[in-house]
Amino acid sequence: MRHSFVIASLLCCLGSAASAAPPPPGDAALRAAAHAAATYRTELINSLGKMVSFNTVADKAVPFERNAQHLGFKQYLKAEAERLGLDYTDHGYVMVIGLGSGTERVGIITHGDIQPVDPSKWKKSPFELDKTSEAGRLIGRGTEDDKGPIATAMYAMKAIKDSKLALSKRLELYIYMAEESDWGPLTEFLKTHQAPQVNITLDAEYPVVTAEKGYGTISVTVPAQPPAAPDTASLSAFGGGFFGSQIPEDASATIDKVTPELEARIRQRATAQGGMRYTFTRQGQQLLVKAQGLAAHSSKPEDGVNAISMLADALSVQAWPNSTAGAMVNFLNDLIGTSMYGDKFGAIAYRDKFMGPLTVAPTVIKQGEAGISLHVNLRRPQGKTTEQLTREVNAALAQWQAQRVALADVKVEITEPWLQKSAPQVPTLLSVFSYYTGIKNPRPVSIGGGTNSRLFPNAVSFGPAMPGTVYSGHSEHEFITVKQLMLNLQMYTAVMVELAK
Repeated sequence: MRHSFVIASLLCCLGSAASAAPPPPGDAALRAAAHAAATYRTELINSLGKMVSFNTVADKAVPFERNAQHLGFKQYLKAEAERLGLDYTDHGYVMVIGLGSGTERVGIITHGDIQPVDPSKWKKSPFELDKTSEAGRLIGRGTEDDKGPIATAMYAMKAIKDSKLALSKRLELYIYMAEESDWGPLTEFLKTHQAPQVNITLDAEYPVVTAEKGYGTISVTVPAQPPAAPDTASLSAFGGGFFGSQIPEDASATIDKVTPELEARIRQRATAQGGMRYTFTRQGQQLLVKAQGLAAHSSKPEDGVNAISMLADALSVQAWPNSTAGAMVNFLNDLIGTSMYGDKFGAIAYRDKFMGPLTVAPTVIKQGEAGISLHVNLRRPQGKTTEQLTREVNAALAQWQAQRVALADVKVEITEPWLQKSAPQVPTLLSVFSYYTGIKNPRPVSIGGGTNSRLFPNAVSFGPAMPGTVYSGHSEHEFITVKQLMLNLQMYTAVMVELAK
């Protein structure tokens, strides 16, 4: 998600194809999809459970090729592919599971790695498929992002194999093992590996994703500052967040020399916030404040409640001395606030009619001996050049420093938004989606996240999340409903048949 890509415009023909009502899927596709749903419900869920059991988070201390969890996951995929009668090829970071033959190929793009997880926030282990805690839901890390789609695609291919259809194109399921952390190995792989001519990524939303915002990060450090005057209320600690692409669920602050009146004002402002829970612990004149919001994927900040932003706002009842923590809270309130759209961050706010607004989210704050570091996640649409947006970010930072304190380790990295300009499969995808959901005249959409669609020719994303629903990937409550899993199985099966027939 941190790579730079050239912006392309959507072709007019893509919009025209999407606006015309495409014919429904053919009989062969419908029969194969019905067979998949009627035959493989239990096996699909069991396979997903096995995949979830592998903790495939990237581990900086253990190289990928020696990571037992990643190797175990790959071994399971190989055994499962062989059991289902599918061919399997191991390219290191990339596995390809195939059905059929031919020079014309249809690629199904997924990833087997997952985001970090806090086990203390789960009713059961996040690496055990929880089928019972919540009726109709399958809970576990990777159920939606992206092991659910992997298992579903494999059983869609199995159902097609059972149907003994004469396909004119080969189906290839690509499973990449570092999508969440490092796109480099996949980029290198595709330099020598000829990708399929048409590709679908199962790592986003329905009905069809033809555009993705660019990814950006702003990293700054407030260097260690002199303490405030001895009898002055001041902040001595502030931190929160878990990883860079997650809206933070937790944040905390320590306040020294707190009067009862100041505590009361902080409590009152905190109580007025929606979706937040606070605990206040007093030890003499020191107050520890813990804030809990709601984690979400940082590409959809509206799905979460940002504990860092909200705690800083709760503390905005007074101006704070520029201690290290105080300066960080001042930075958050001065430049970010509780808005998700960069309204206070100089001139950076803007939006695009199709791709939506720029979003800005503080995601991780860490305190160390050298100071307090902050990671801010940006998702930017088309409408400004990278150079312009970078200048505007730096101008806002410079102005703040002139008025407050000098920052250290300032880094601004912004990548390009992406739009698909050639995707002949879009009408087929929209047709299948409309048939199985009953949603009339669906249209392509844009998302805030970045997928591997950017690296494959003629690629768009197709699911697994329904439009208008909260995407649970990257949260501490990731799940997929059984109903959605089975709907995905039917749609994936039908789409594969239609594109490969």
